[in-house]
Amino acid sequence: MTAELAARAAHGDGAAFEALMRRYNRMLFRTARAILRDDAEAEDALQEAYLQAYRALGSFRGDAELSTWLARIVANEALQRLRKHARRAEIVPLQPAADAELEQVSDTETDKAPEMSAARAEMRRLLESHIDALPDAYRAVFMLRAVEELSVEETAAVLELPPATVRTRLFRARSMLREALAQKIDLACEDAFSFAGERCDRVVARVLARLNQPKETS
Repeated sequence: MTAELAARAAHGDGAAFEALMRRYNRMLFRTARAILRDDAEAEDALQEAYLQAYRALGSFRGDAELSTWLARIVANEALQRLRKHARRAEIVPLQPAADAELEQVSDTETDKAPEMSAARAEMRRLLESHIDALPDAYRAVFMLRAVEELSVEETAAVLELPPATVRTRLFRARSMLREALAQKIDLACEDAFSFAGERCDRVVARVLARLNQPKETS
């Protein structure tokens, strides 16, 4: 099905190319976002990469998965933008230099319970902020392997890294995320079931009120 869409798109079928974009949009956006760490810049990079891919589809021979081929184009575009804007003095991310899996939150899933939906949204924001804080060398590897669930070989092909480097960086990224999240949990535990403030005052006042009640005489 994918090969058929690619062939049709290569011959100018706009509907086929639209179907391909919708199929790979999330994965490719996350690839660009992992490198650029900016939503708007990642969208621009993705759009430019799609234009490049559309012009080059005729040269796609199926030696790799189409998703890998597209992700490589997106990664290259994102890296070029990173270098152009000189956001780092030295570009380290894609050069050779958590045992518990993080649950992926579906973009399309909605929860009937507002409080559960809010909790999931807050957890996702927390996770995204810690992924953003990963060093450049690990962030793209984590996004492609742990979030998009690409294989080691596919991730290595997209990022042009040895498979062993992908495995090492994924292990290190998970370790850093577990450590960061554990620190947040430790801080939250200190405030869990807080008894200060209004609740404390209310209980004290009620107890004192009862103590001050006149004793009944028999």
